[in-house]
Amino acid sequence: MDFFSTSNILVHIPLGSGGYDLSWIEAIGTLAGLLCIWLASLEKIVNYAFGLLNVTLFAAIFFQIQLYASLLLQLFFFVANIYGWYAWSRQTSDHQQALKIRWMPLPKALLCGAVCILAIALMTFYIDPVFAFLTRTSVALMQGLGLNVVMPELQPDAFPFWDSCMMVLSIAAMILMTRKYVENWLLWVVINIISVMIFARQGVYAMALEYAILTVIALNGSWLWIKSARQRV
Repeated sequence: MDFFSTSNILVHIPLGSGGYDLSWIEAIGTLAGLLCIWLASLEKIVNYAFGLLNVTLFAAIFFQIQLYASLLLQLFFFVANIYGWYAWSRQTSDHQQALKIRWMPLPKALLCGAVCILAIALMTFYIDPVFAFLTRTSVALMQGLGLNVVMPELQPDAFPFWDSCMMVLSIAAMILMTRKYVENWLLWVVINIISVMIFARQGVYAMALEYAILTVIALNGSWLWIKSARQRV
């Protein structure tokens, strides 16, 4: 059996029309993602180890199902996890954590919000050509590495606005998490709620359930980090 194959089925889940075949790679990748978010909410640096495992396995999944733009997004998350691990591990001269949980300064928060709004607006109108470009780029890169891949036939995005929101806000939330800003959890809550809505609409109930769980974890992370930030004021 090939562990990294999406055809290596762990269990059949009786959800939706015809049920859902959960592969080993998706199951372990999903579990790693859940542990990553849970441990991050507890400010445990080991969360990044599970984050690296999650994005690596999901990149393998996206490669097999020909979602190459999503694969490139996992590469960004891989680099962000490495940086976050480094940033969280830094210490001051008296062996204290250099980064503390805190709120973003208001000017920086307003700038971040404006950039996100602009990026979402642009992505909403240009998401299809952008993802086509990213897909062509990733296919060319993989072909350059000697991998036998072909350019898939791309269909128009089913939810351009919401899909753009998830992509832009996910990048912003990941960056804010590496800097230990409380706002990252508020963004993850929004992202996960959008994800539940989209996956449920598309009939992918197993993933909708996963993101419902992530929403609960993100809400808990919001509460814990807000409490921690208040204690340091």
